[in-house]
Amino acid sequence: MFGLIGHLTNLEHAIRVAEKLGYSQYANEGFEFWCSAPPVLLERFEVKSVTGEVIQGCYIESCFLPEMLDSRRIKTAIRKILNAMALAQKHNIHITALGGFSSIIFEEFNLKENKQVRNVELDFQRFTTGNTHTAYIICRQIELASAKLGIDLDKATVAVCGATGDIGSAVCRWLNQKTQVGDLLLIARNRERLENLQSDLGRGKIMSLDTALPLADIVVWVASMPKGLQLSPDIFKKPCLLIDGGYPKNLASKIEHPDIKVLNGGIVEHSLDINWTIMEIVEMEIPSRQMFACFAEAMLLDFEKWHTNFSWGRNQITVEKMEKIGKASLKHGFQPLLTFAS
Repeated sequence: MFGLIGHLTNLEHAIRVAEKLGYSQYANEGFEFWCSAPPVLLERFEVKSVTGEVIQGCYIESCFLPEMLDSRRIKTAIRKILNAMALAQKHNIHITALGGFSSIIFEEFNLKENKQVRNVELDFQRFTTGNTHTAYIICRQIELASAKLGIDLDKATVAVCGATGDIGSAVCRWLNQKTQVGDLLLIARNRERLENLQSDLGRGKIMSLDTALPLADIVVWVASMPKGLQLSPDIFKKPCLLIDGGYPKNLASKIEHPDIKVLNGGIVEHSLDINWTIMEIVEMEIPSRQMFACFAEAMLLDFEKWHTNFSWGRNQITVEKMEKIGKASLKHGFQPLLTFAS
């Protein structure tokens, strides 16, 4: 059995979803209530591979909200993720993916030091961030979407915003080893990490966001959106392919221009329908088929009986591991989303 740990995008979204699902005690309360609300095993479902194999899965709502990342609430955010992991382990789930901010919180605050959650000692082999599959899917989206738009990847300038993050650095490694991409522009806040990445790659130009965007034929956005940042379509090169790999995905609504094609990054489409509600909750265009690639990683690990933390730790993703999870992805009927946001 596999599990998925997720969360909603904000308080308003959480209240709306709780009302829709019949959790009136959650829908009628405010932010303070959500800070104390326990995780909920919200749904059980089946997933069928194109090979014919069927696996059982469940979705755990952590009741974490991004508003809890405020410095005054960070202990609440940490507690939410650890409690959701403990709930998954109590249900004897073999492998569980940490979705959205769950994996970010786990890595940023080194929660590996918090093995004991009340009466549960967490076995971290049972959990995966899903970042390897996400990075692989984003790379395939770059390759396939650029060809679809007539962008010659061999001559293209690719800017990676969030280049030193777990997913961003993996994307850079793939582009460096698996493609003949023209120029690689590296954007992140931490200069030392950027210089280390540049040294590891043996290439790449460290640039500020304002300097890089006008030069890029392809922009891969795998960073959180800083508060107050305004992105005008005027700053982008045209035509331009923009891969929105952040969470929540909102670049399409911020940057509307016919020559800037926005693709929701890290989203996969399954070949067969899944009877679940969770992708309706996060408003996927085709909720029975589309999902986050990190969630699909848990499914792939369960299909292949690789019950281990396949994606774990900062900047540990190799091109070899991306290729391995990529082969499993194709084998079981998953494809990168290639429909541009409208």
